Amino acid sequence: GMYIVYDYLEESITIYQELIMIKPEYKELKDFPISNKKSEGIHYIPADFDNITIRALYNIEYVKREIPLYLNILVPKKQLESNENYPLLVYIQGSAWRKQNVIEHIIPLSNIAKKGFVVAIVQYRDTSIAPFPAQIEDTKTAISFLVEHHQDYQIDTKNIFLGGDSSGGHTAIMTGITANQNILELEEFKYASSIQGIFDFYGPTLVSEMQNEPSIQDHVTPTSPEGLLLGGVNVLEHKQEAYQASPLPYIKKDVSTPPILMIHGNKDRLVPFGQSVLLYNTLKENNKDVTFYCVENADHGGAAFWNNQVLEITYQFLKEHIKK
Repeated sequence: GMYIVYDYLEESITIYQELIMIKPEYKELKDFPISNKKSEGIHYIPADFDNITIRALYNIEYVKREIPLYLNILVPKKQLESNENYPLLVYIQGSAWRKQNVIEHIIPLSNIAKKGFVVAIVQYRDTSIAPFPAQIEDTKTAISFLVEHHQDYQIDTKNIFLGGDSSGGHTAIMTGITANQNILELEEFKYASSIQGIFDFYGPTLVSEMQNEPSIQDHVTPTSPEGLLLGGVNVLEHKQEAYQASPLPYIKKDVSTPPILMIHGNKDRLVPFGQSVLLYNTLKENNKDVTFYCVENADHGGAAFWNNQVLEITYQFLKEHIKK
């Protein structure tokens, strides 16, 4: 008798499940029913549909060179208006041009993404793989990839910004000011007119001058970051190459340059403050649009930079130069 009861139970459970199973059916959120399930003691809060969250997309391969190169992309996401396009900030992480920890500043950068920017952090061939101008070539290829795949990442292709810290600041400046000069690129770069601004946090300018100010780092020998940038040579014996690897020869009165924001600490122990003064003076002499903030007593990066005040100055600079 036991078996008969068991079968009967099994059958009745199946019938019961069929009665309550609602077949899945796609509906837009606005058309989807609100659940009528209630219980005493549940607390209710209204949904904030204006809030922007961030979708983080990791390890998107944009090109294969000596190694595959990747982008990490932060995409603003609103629950209700998913078809909106956002300006693009292409960010180059500081690393002394060595292998980059591409997510080092992803948390503060997400604050910029949250205000309505797609932020793409570029990995480039570091100096153990290829010297200058590999980082500029790769950044331009990354920008082209992002423009060509703009629909996947909700990018407004007429508004591209470049930014970076330390060696990444140097790469951002070099990329932005040579974008319309058909140099330092592996394939024709077509998007110079979309670059609306560049920011440079405590980046080097002319590497053959860095040892002329106090520093805690070697900037001269073949194994120094600067020596490796130039291909593993003594920097002072290759001053012409050092000059070519700086923004200085490419800043010209008759060649348009995007607006530039520079921020540097005047107690920087790694990249002397005078490097940014040199770049600022050269840009001003050539009638370029440049704004320079000195963070007083600040070292190379750290808490004095990655805070609300500096991020707000940076955000306002980006916002001001968005082309309608």
